[in-house]
Amino acid sequence: MPAEPAAPPAVRNEDSGSRRLRRIVTVLALAAVVPALYLPGRVHDFFDLKIYMRAMEWWASGRPLYDYVQPDRVQGELYFTYPPFTALLLRPFALLPLGVTQAIFTVATVVGVVVTTRWLLLPLVERHGLPRVFTVTVGVLLVLSVESTRETITFGQINMLLVVLILADLLFAVPRGSRWAGVGVGLATALKLFPGLFIVYLLAARRWRAAAVASGAAAVATLLAAAVAPGDSWRFWTHELWSTERVGRTDYTGNQSLFGLLSRFTAPDRPSQVLWLALVAVVAGFGLWRAVRAARSGDHLTGLTLTGLVAALVSPITWTHHIYWFVPAVVVLVGAVLDADRETAAGRRRRRWHLALTVGTWLLITYGVVTFQDWGVSPVRTDSPVDFLVRNMYVLLSVVLVAALPIRGTPRTASRGTPRTAHESDKSPE
Repeated sequence: MPAEPAAPPAVRNEDSGSRRLRRIVTVLALAAVVPALYLPGRVHDFFDLKIYMRAMEWWASGRPLYDYVQPDRVQGELYFTYPPFTALLLRPFALLPLGVTQAIFTVATVVGVVVTTRWLLLPLVERHGLPRVFTVTVGVLLVLSVESTRETITFGQINMLLVVLILADLLFAVPRGSRWAGVGVGLATALKLFPGLFIVYLLAARRWRAAAVASGAAAVATLLAAAVAPGDSWRFWTHELWSTERVGRTDYTGNQSLFGLLSRFTAPDRPSQVLWLALVAVVAGFGLWRAVRAARSGDHLTGLTLTGLVAALVSPITWTHHIYWFVPAVVVLVGAVLDADRETAAGRRRRRWHLALTVGTWLLITYGVVTFQDWGVSPVRTDSPVDFLVRNMYVLLSVVLVAALPIRGTPRTASRGTPRTAHESDKSPE
């Protein structure tokens, strides 16, 4: 009788069980470590959300919305600074107990993290045959660990709502030519002006209809707010919008923009407007050129990521919780590592470089700029190379990523056929 071939299946079962055990241990380890990163962030105690709710109560009592002010030991006087359309959406929450509002904002942010992380990772999962549940679960835990997410949750910010709108638009609606393409970017712009650069990105990429829809959606939302609150709307768009001091000190380390970097050199004086505008022109021009190049290659993820990083750099105020865009940048880099040609020396060099950039980026955004540092309550000029590096870590990282983020495919390849969806491409990274 022939021998029974029992050994190979046993080995396969053993390997499968071992892999499953390693995945469970990895998830449990991350689930245990991530909450520890939130311990220093508890000092925020939903600080921003409390300002919003007090401003809404102030407004509901019949007083001008933009007269609300709250003293702060670091930033001085803090005001309500969002557009009137955002105030319309926040006002109903002031009717709820504060604890309920805090719970709603926290749950909404976590749900937003889960949804957007799944959107970002599923193309990698499908392209490389990665374990779906494990990859997405680890991805969610890692996104929850980064400083921008920690700051968003513990301050009670609305950033993940904007991210959901932008990613849904630029990863799905725009590439597919949906009639709704542009609505998400437009609404995000009406809620917070920061996303307005994505409309410029659509124009530069010659997505004329999507850009028009985005502009129209932003205009309709703004006009709706003006119809409900004409006085406050007029005041915001003609005066408060241009008063950066209402948001806080531009030299504070938490402001990780080019203007923040320059302000830390000149504090307590303001930096040269001419120098700042020159830097903005160079960074915006180069960054949007690369973003458009990515979009025309069918690499929509890299295109929107570059645009987000450029927006963070050129905005006068970019708090650390605004810079979600490091997260998709890491996903782009991981994709480049997985896609790299390991058969050639050049491919192996690119893979090592992208792997080092991935790990370095992740370590920096997890440790963060402000979470574990006390930068004091008074303006202090940057006066040493170490201070320059540490206090401007996100600014410098953003510049590096704008220059080095790999683009999948080539414009010539994309122009030969139907535009690819969000992450599709069989080309190796540049």
